[in-house]
Amino acid sequence: MKKLRIAVLFGGRSGEHEVSLMSARSVISVLDPDKFEVMQIGITLEGNWLTGPNALEEFEKGDVSQLKHVVPPTEPAHQALYTRRPLKEGERLESLGKVDVFFPVLHGPFGEDGTMQGLFELADVAYVGAGVVGSAVGMDKAVFKDVMRAQGIPIVPSMLILRGEVERDIDSVIGRIERELGKYPLFTKPGNLGSSVGISKCRSRSDLGEGLMEAARFDRRLIVERGAVNAREIEVSVLGNEDPQASACGEILPSREFYSYESKYIDGTSGLVIPAQLPEPVSDQVREYAVRAYQAIDCAGMARADFFVEKDSNRIYLNELNTIPGFTSISMYPKLWQASGLTYGQLVDRLIQLALERKAQRDRTKHRRTV
Repeated sequence: MKKLRIAVLFGGRSGEHEVSLMSARSVISVLDPDKFEVMQIGITLEGNWLTGPNALEEFEKGDVSQLKHVVPPTEPAHQALYTRRPLKEGERLESLGKVDVFFPVLHGPFGEDGTMQGLFELADVAYVGAGVVGSAVGMDKAVFKDVMRAQGIPIVPSMLILRGEVERDIDSVIGRIERELGKYPLFTKPGNLGSSVGISKCRSRSDLGEGLMEAARFDRRLIVERGAVNAREIEVSVLGNEDPQASACGEILPSREFYSYESKYIDGTSGLVIPAQLPEPVSDQVREYAVRAYQAIDCAGMARADFFVEKDSNRIYLNELNTIPGFTSISMYPKLWQASGLTYGQLVDRLIQLALERKAQRDRTKHRRTV
């Protein structure tokens, strides 16, 4: 059989740039060379698309000067990538050939939030993961929570705060938060970011002020949440398109105050318990909520659902849905599927197949009125 040409995209214009490189390293390592021809495409913090046989390694070293510039796909008629080659009399385009499936391993804004997916839709190409709507809603914590409330899926009490409000009168904002959300601890988060970037645990008014300013560095929309009381952190991986399946539940045992960026990606010291030791009815309910949330935002391909389960009451709260979850060697998403009987390599193969199936569904849709 002809090899499929897979373009793995990594890096990106977000605070999760380095995490993306780690995830891409793991994904590329399991793409079977007998089945796939891999093109490595890195996106710089400035938004430049660059490629080369060892693009990932060059990005990791921080020297991308020898890589070729790639023209992002925009027109359905070509479905090929091009590189710009400068000449004395002006630039010209050189074809890099057709790509069968784009595999974005991009976390955060400009990769996981629907913008990249919109580009793929315009170019009419197959790509791994959720579409524009699922990606955008999954990324925006405030909109996501509103959808979950409408679906009757329990979430922790939260508020949306705008950066402009904080900059105009932070004391007034803090007072409003305390009145509406009650006692500490509270968590402040950027509205559109993941990997625990910009998140602060706040135990006092001064902590809350600092947390709001920290979150405002990364987004204009901020989320403040009431901390779940004496809660366990439970995660579920979801896989599929129109008939998604949920993995076994796993539990995070944070090595720090909460499951922070450092404990996820730097020191790897947080414990993972798979399967989570939960009563069967609680585990079943968590998995059901995960699938319902996935379907509610029209997710596709993959997502990791993060929950809080109170230790005393077993009350469940859905925290968020990550539509491009971490794919590093210590990430929960592939580990949960491995515990559920799907190896890392099989998981990546399945995601590529789901991308092709989703593209086949899009191809059936008529965009012109016929007489």
